[in-house]
Amino acid sequence: MRVVEKSAKTVEEAIELALTELDLDENQVEIYVLEQPTKGFLGLIGSKNALVRVTEKYNVVDEAQKFLKKICSMMEIDPNINIVNNSEDNLEINLTGDNLGLLIGRRGDTLDALQFILNLVINKNCEKRIKIILDVENYRSKREETLFKLAKRLSEKAKKTGKKIVLEPMNPHERRIIHMSLQEDHRINTYSEGEEPYRKVVIVPKKI
Repeated sequence: MRVVEKSAKTVEEAIELALTELDLDENQVEIYVLEQPTKGFLGLIGSKNALVRVTEKYNVVDEAQKFLKKICSMMEIDPNINIVNNSEDNLEINLTGDNLGLLIGRRGDTLDALQFILNLVINKNCEKRIKIILDVENYRSKREETLFKLAKRLSEKAKKTGKKIVLEPMNPHERRIIHMSLQEDHRINTYSEGEEPYRKVVIVPKKI
């Protein structure tokens, strides 16, 4: 964030000088009047100019886009950065373009890491925490649908064979999807076992 201090005969003039230097509008900055102007004795002796400090407001969307452009440039990738949702507490970003598999990684590992770092970088300068969800070519919704179908298929297998089924290691978010997908099926139980990052979901058929 850029900060400038300007002095002039009036507060308004000092603010205008600062805005001109920053090339910003008044609604894009925060203004602090450090000193009010004084006329002094007979308007001559001891007079003081106004002094203001003008600070550029922290723009979450702009900063997130700058960060992503920098990272993608280092990876020699040039995606489109689409703002899906921008509310007071949440920011959803979806990257689209060609050859973006590198940003997703194996089962979304790279995407999750980028999202984690992006949240750290942006929230470092935010007064109020904002949750940022980063996606690439709607990978997360597609992955969620895949996990839902997997959960249903394996639950049927568990009920048919009467044996428990242990899934591959998943991150907490994906395990939660499996649990929620099967929570209405009263013929099975699900639980997680193991330590991160190798924690797995177990599907167990209930004995009738």
